Amino acid sequence: MSTGPYRHLFTPLRVGPLMLANRVVFAAHLTNYACDGLPTGQHAAYYARRAAGGAGLIITEEHSTHPADRPYEKLIQGYRPEVIPGYRRITDAVHAHGVPVLAQLNHNGGQSSGMYSRLPVQAPSPVPDPLFREVPKPVELEEIAEIVAGYARVARHCAEGGFDGVELQCSQSSIIRGFLSPATNLRTDGYGGALPNRARLLLEVVAAVRAAIGPGRVLGVRLSGDELIEGGFTLGESVEVARMAGATGAVDYINTTIGVATATLYMVVASMRAAPGYAMHVPAAIRAAVDIPVIGAGRITDPRQADQALADGQCDLVAVVRGQIADPDFAAKARAGDAAGIRTCLSCNQECAGRVGRNRWLGCTGNPRAGHESVPLPPPATPAGRGPGAGRRVYVVGGGPGGLQAAVTAAERGHRVTLFEGAARTGGQAAVAARMPGRAGFGALANDLAHQARRAGVRLETSHPVDAGFLRAERPDAVVLATGAVPVQPAWAHGHPRVVDVRQVADGSARPGGTVVVVDELGFHPATSVAELLADRGCAVQVITSAMVVGQDLGLTLDLELWTRKMHAQGAGQRTDVVVLDARENQAGRLELTLLHHPTGARSQLACDWVACAVPPRPADELWHALRGARPDSAPFEVHRVGDCLAPRRAHAAVLEGERAGAAL
Repeated sequence: MSTGPYRHLFTPLRVGPLMLANRVVFAAHLTNYACDGLPTGQHAAYYARRAAGGAGLIITEEHSTHPADRPYEKLIQGYRPEVIPGYRRITDAVHAHGVPVLAQLNHNGGQSSGMYSRLPVQAPSPVPDPLFREVPKPVELEEIAEIVAGYARVARHCAEGGFDGVELQCSQSSIIRGFLSPATNLRTDGYGGALPNRARLLLEVVAAVRAAIGPGRVLGVRLSGDELIEGGFTLGESVEVARMAGATGAVDYINTTIGVATATLYMVVASMRAAPGYAMHVPAAIRAAVDIPVIGAGRITDPRQADQALADGQCDLVAVVRGQIADPDFAAKARAGDAAGIRTCLSCNQECAGRVGRNRWLGCTGNPRAGHESVPLPPPATPAGRGPGAGRRVYVVGGGPGGLQAAVTAAERGHRVTLFEGAARTGGQAAVAARMPGRAGFGALANDLAHQARRAGVRLETSHPVDAGFLRAERPDAVVLATGAVPVQPAWAHGHPRVVDVRQVADGSARPGGTVVVVDELGFHPATSVAELLADRGCAVQVITSAMVVGQDLGLTLDLELWTRKMHAQGAGQRTDVVVLDARENQAGRLELTLLHHPTGARSQLACDWVACAVPPRPADELWHALRGARPDSAPFEVHRVGDCLAPRRAHAAVLEGERAGAAL
């Protein structure tokens, strides 16, 4: 056993023919890095970076085993022999760091889509998935044999491509899951009914894949512990299936998850609303029933949690996915006892699950390099008249995420950086957001960036407002402006003091009471978090929006279900498809809102005591214009803008632009 600060986490473990150096697993997850169905250099660099950061085992995203299976555009089509050179590129890159790498094999079954394949989706029974809503074609016996052969074919491709083994995805989105679940398997033949029949396809695939890869490679099975749907696959059945898989002698480990994409996806990739380790009861139950290693998963974001799960006997290995997206050096820093230096996953799901859900490649709110690992940064600029490595004198104005990231990147590249923040502490709107219900995870973004800035040698000057005269007098080599944005009261409010911005509620400068209408024109956390805060304080809350759904983008980040349930329990109301035309104070001293139901043109009145508006702010760009004057070249130094003072958006835009500005210096 290891003698370091996390002695369980860094104890080696044998998994089949492999000896893993530690228990940290970078488990399978979608990246959308494939191009024309083939793996890319972006894949190789992404996985290799986590291997370089000390992960004990890498498991790549799913590789499709059948031409009829294409639920999304950027899927690796593992059934094509053309994938093999790309496989070799991935495995060579990961093996260069002494880390084994597996490929996950999958056929999405009834959770696929005919949009790309122009073929009917396949499933055990004609039960449509609630997201894709396509009625599947029930597979015939000869098609089942073809499906089994497809898994074996892709397994051979993986072996030829240098993978150390494969994992069968039988969990959140899989034809094997479809057969295992009584909710989607209504068959009456030998593949339906009792659990041994429903598990028959899995066991046939296990046998075929083991024959394809031989005894020298690892074979794993990933199961959902509980689908969390009516009549679905339960924990008890999952334990029994794990026993069956283990009894074959062909399976080397069991991986776990909870929920099912798409019906309960918010539990598969839980947001910061879920407690760390929320799904660890699943591996604990399976581990008690099998004698092969079990991988646990469930929002494990720091090494202490991971080590404790191992110490408690909940699992043998720990899947840390989003934690290693946020900080590829998660394992190396933990091994070195530098947990404070780990850039914490926020579990915000904005640039990982949310971005992939938009058909874009995976990124990370807190890590601007995620997905860019294959793109080298340019060399730092050298000031005129100074030798290489001398560094430039850089001033950053604004201590929110964008300014902090610019300061960190510039300092790490050898520049002498001072950051000025007018408030008493850094963090900007991220620190304010962290005080909202269900948003505490955002505090890690501000805290980690401030810690990194200090470690990189950035001088942090808080309670220090800066104007153009100060900067012109100081004459730094470069200035990065990260001055944020300011709220704007809508014209229909006519300046009424009880029509406030949600930011004023969040920072405490306004404290509404009584009946409060929250106007959601941003479709995201600013409105929903403040509505929740006000409901927690006992206000009678109604959220209105011009969109079809309140907080519509919470669906992408998998926050919507839990937020909606809590607000319903608190009696909060919602109205959609309405815009505010006017707000006037009536004779009773209350605010009277005139609403337009824009689909029909119907108007209505709504009385309340206060209105909290989540509406687009304006850039706080006065300093930018003061420095540039009438001519773009009038500033005596190089000037950059990042984040909301350039254009108000979300946190990731500020962090990404901070990285770009710091790298450009």
